[in-house]
Amino acid sequence: MTRAEAGHALLRFHDRRRHRVHFIALLALSLALLLGHPAGASGQAPPACRGTNMLDEMQGTEPHARILAAAAAAENAGALLWRIEHGDKPASYLFGTVHLTDDRVSDHSSTLKAALAGSRRLVLEIDDLSPGSFMKAFVRARDLMMFRDGRRLDQLLSEAEFSKVIAILQRSGMPAELASGFRPWVASMMLALSECEQLRMRHGLLPLDAQLARDAQSLGIAVAGLETLELQLRAMASVPEADQLDILRAGLRTYERIDDILETTVQLYLARQLGAIWPLQLVLAEQAGVAATAFTALEQSLLSTRNLGMRENAVPHLAEGGAFIAVGALHLPGRQGLVTLLREAGYTLTAVE
Repeated sequence: MTRAEAGHALLRFHDRRRHRVHFIALLALSLALLLGHPAGASGQAPPACRGTNMLDEMQGTEPHARILAAAAAAENAGALLWRIEHGDKPASYLFGTVHLTDDRVSDHSSTLKAALAGSRRLVLEIDDLSPGSFMKAFVRARDLMMFRDGRRLDQLLSEAEFSKVIAILQRSGMPAELASGFRPWVASMMLALSECEQLRMRHGLLPLDAQLARDAQSLGIAVAGLETLELQLRAMASVPEADQLDILRAGLRTYERIDDILETTVQLYLARQLGAIWPLQLVLAEQAGVAATAFTALEQSLLSTRNLGMRENAVPHLAEGGAFIAVGALHLPGRQGLVTLLREAGYTLTAVE
């Protein structure tokens, strides 16, 4: 290789490196905005996101009966707030959240407000929900989020499927140029919120977890976390790629009803029917032509495995007493849910509401 050829090769290397750094930074910024960090209100009132209860639509059908049977069999699925007691330490609390801005989920009872106000510390899934925290986590996990082996998402999906991915992301404000570099789970993550919910976030409205952090800080209550955002990203990335693709296809085929899916989830949450939320998602996937088994690894990684880590990291806070632990409501019920796991660790948990 001549000196000139070597020089051109070096320039091409640096051009590719600059492009990669720009791509990562743009991806991190776009996702941070998309996942709930306000980009400034437009001066108009934020919309109230509403939809149709899809479970009600299924009444009298076999899927409806199957969902209700699974819900009835789920342990510890009928309460959102649990009192935790151990020895002579001050009582702590476990609260199930939903990661949405919906006004109905943040209309807390006086009992819940008193439990938070009387706590020494609020412990969330993640303690730092700032855009800077998102940016750092995305950069550290970039190899899990983007293809680095020459493959592209448009090669793994049909032309129609990939076109739909681009259309949805563009409506969310995500640059289309990023889409082909995403691994399937990243695209699925960005399909999890409706345009209406995203608009509410861009108006500055906070998801329930962030609202709790704000309320705790206003009360002078310290805020801690059970895990890092990077750990959550790695949990999603650990799902086999074939399952990631099936989950993405299910999301694409049901996206037209994303407002109805979120409405149904909110109504089940408010009715304390937590045991129906996951079975409903599986039925909707099946109706979209994706087998429920595609979600097995996701459930294990996002719920069961993380629940064990959450319990381990919650113990030091519970040992001091006066902790208010708030995590996604799906982490509470079931044989591998936090209520059961904490009881197995020697704590007494009593449903409050």
